[in-house]
Amino acid sequence: MTYARKTQISLKDTPYYHCVARCVRRAWLWGYDEYADKDYSHRKNWVIERLCELVEVFAIEICAYAVLSNHYHLVVHVNTAQARQWDDEEVIRRWKAIFGIPTLVARYLGNESITRAERAVAKEIIATWRSRLMDVSWFMRCLNEHLARRANAEDRVTGRFWEGRFKSQALLDEAGLLTAMAYVDLNPIRAGIAQSPETSEFTSIYERIRAIKKQQTKGPTLRKFADQSKQHSLPCSQADYLTLLDWTGRAIRNDKRGHIDQTLPPILTRLNIDPDAWRETMKPQGNVFGRALGQLDHLRLHAKALGQHWIKGLRQAERMYRRA
Repeated sequence: MTYARKTQISLKDTPYYHCVARCVRRAWLWGYDEYADKDYSHRKNWVIERLCELVEVFAIEICAYAVLSNHYHLVVHVNTAQARQWDDEEVIRRWKAIFGIPTLVARYLGNESITRAERAVAKEIIATWRSRLMDVSWFMRCLNEHLARRANAEDRVTGRFWEGRFKSQALLDEAGLLTAMAYVDLNPIRAGIAQSPETSEFTSIYERIRAIKKQQTKGPTLRKFADQSKQHSLPCSQADYLTLLDWTGRAIRNDKRGHIDQTLPPILTRLNIDPDAWRETMKPQGNVFGRALGQLDHLRLHAKALGQHWIKGLRQAERMYRRA
């Protein structure tokens, strides 16, 4: 069943979302396509380049990303407070970086003589732009349309590049956000194309590790961790997150069971996350959550806010996120 986008993205519930877009027919249009005997791996850089452009325009921050051969993942944060602080000139400047602007708004920006009615219309247009610049759907549209047009132009074809509209998952709390970020950053390891986070190219964790080592980075600006920024940050330290990823990556490959793991990251204890359920979720196809991810009570409240009696993932949330 397809749900309206407005029921999947509600900034009243959470500013964090996990988004996924797949190539049409799941074809390997970002990597080596054995059927066509062509290598499209260079297109992964297109995603990174476009993300770098868009985060400088939209009030949307990237928490995590991973670009694979036939799809990509994003974990984003919508910074509504930032967008509301922009003055009209800043909104116009940002919108103009991607789109054209009508003559009326150009005249308004240039302080030319316009009537009161024209000024009111210009204000309405700018208000619409401000709203769109903190809209996940508009962000994904500007990303996917650009990539599709560029790929079709290179292949000299027309038609659909994406299998459909992007999928989104509301991340309702810190536990849900952490789960989605780790799931995304470990994507190449689960797919068997990388052995460790530091070798997982085209992921946010790869860029974060390069930044720590003071090596050259090329990815978009990423939302900072709590120990890197006192305001507007992710709810854990970078060290905790790296420890969690390292432990999870090893656990996925070794699948250790039947004993107490002495290296268990403390962040799992703080967030009351069951380590066995966590490992299962991090495996390929392990994320069985639906349109939202978070603790059981938050999933139920989210379902109620959407006017629904049930939402996918309740059983997994009950098992994975234990009560304090």
